[in-house]
Amino acid sequence: MTDITTHSLHDLGVADLARQLAGRQVSAVEAAQHFLARARSHQHLGAFVSVNEEATLAQARAQDAAIAAGTAGPLAGVPIAHKDIFVTRDFPSTAGSKMLAGYRSPFDATVVTRLADAGAVTLGKLNCDEFAMGSANENSAVAPVGFDAPQPVRNPWDTARVPGGSSGGSAVAVAARLAPAVTGTDTGGSIRQPASFCGITGIKPTYGRASRYGMIAFASSLDQAGPMARSAEDCALLLSALCGPDLDRDSTSLDVPAEDFSAKLNDSIDGLRIGIPAEFFGEGLAPDVRAAVDGALKEYEKLGARLVPITLPRTELSIPVYYIIAPAEASSNLSRFDGVKFGHRAQDYTDLVDMYKKTRAEGFGDEVKRRIMIGAYVLSHGYYDAYYLQAQKIRRMIADDFQNAFKDCDVIAGPVAPTVAWKLGEHGNDPLADYLADIFTLPASLAGLPGMSVPAGFGDGGMPVGLQLIGNYFQESRLLNAAHRLQQATDFHLRAPGGL
Repeated sequence: MTDITTHSLHDLGVADLARQLAGRQVSAVEAAQHFLARARSHQHLGAFVSVNEEATLAQARAQDAAIAAGTAGPLAGVPIAHKDIFVTRDFPSTAGSKMLAGYRSPFDATVVTRLADAGAVTLGKLNCDEFAMGSANENSAVAPVGFDAPQPVRNPWDTARVPGGSSGGSAVAVAARLAPAVTGTDTGGSIRQPASFCGITGIKPTYGRASRYGMIAFASSLDQAGPMARSAEDCALLLSALCGPDLDRDSTSLDVPAEDFSAKLNDSIDGLRIGIPAEFFGEGLAPDVRAAVDGALKEYEKLGARLVPITLPRTELSIPVYYIIAPAEASSNLSRFDGVKFGHRAQDYTDLVDMYKKTRAEGFGDEVKRRIMIGAYVLSHGYYDAYYLQAQKIRRMIADDFQNAFKDCDVIAGPVAPTVAWKLGEHGNDPLADYLADIFTLPASLAGLPGMSVPAGFGDGGMPVGLQLIGNYFQESRLLNAAHRLQQATDFHLRAPGGL
């Protein structure tokens, strides 16, 4: 008999739960049922947009059989949930948009397949900003489970605040203990920023490490999948399963073999050089965020790491560069949603062009339309050279700034966002306020570098603050090692919102 009851299953991380499942102290079916029940009892948070209990329990039964037969994978029976930007056969795939309402994919995304091959059991799909465009998860056009109309996702630490975006539903599911781990995507910070706002751990790997096949595209040169969980140890387990080449199906996939990201978690970080960019600690950084980040950096010094001042001189340019390149790619990627072959189609139209116009006007939300229009403008004749080409040149300079910095340090550390999570509706109809919140996450995205958010403390209102760690290309293991050692010395990642 086990001393683990189903009442405490949600307090276990991926690593601990995987051990309990492998030892048959709890069954995959029991774990799935427990988390499905938690999702039902916390519907007010708006995290899930679809569940399919029959499909989930069928997967769980298959994993129980694999465990009994000795053929189970490393994540056998561990319940997870997927951001609704990954296509799935057993659940609708909407990307948070009316344009794909009710869409069922005939295949699974590679990330979904690889985690299933490792034994993970899918609980459902998670809310996100429409087509992953947003920093607050207030742009979803899909009704969450338990609601009849679209609702903003609510931060479990304070339900009057945003959870961050676009992977807000993913971050909330982990923070509220509705799933031990989830998938997210990061285009300009959409794993790191919601992880910071919700007090969990999330990592965006080097661009091309994780397959984009079956990930509904926003900006193809920036989108990257990654795991979100309670701890660096849990993220390492998931990242090991979902990374690896997918050359036949994804032209942006790198021919770099998967690796065991858990292997170096416990290595010493004595002598680790942590670069501190001056540009990340200037005007605009809230004092409460600065205090939490400074506290985490002091912990690193106690562990033997050395803080090294560095400069990333083009940090401020990352916002205009990103908001030229990403909308340009979005306008191209979203041109496929025209009402012809799949997705929403207008009911009343006169001819083909009228159908296109009405379908896209009805199907896309305001933020998506805004980015399509910006993208079409910067790619248009006469403006391509002045905007898009210049942005790409500066993007290369931003990447070069990082390479210069890495000559003097091993990892770079700083805040994830300038403030803690803001109140729902606080930014109103001012999209620029949301865009500015991405100032610290955009540079690594533009450079294609791995980055992660690690719980570092709490700021005003008791809201979580994340420490951002950025590594050089293919240095995920080093980032995870640094994060894990910090989490062995602190307990911020173990704390849960009250009332759960």
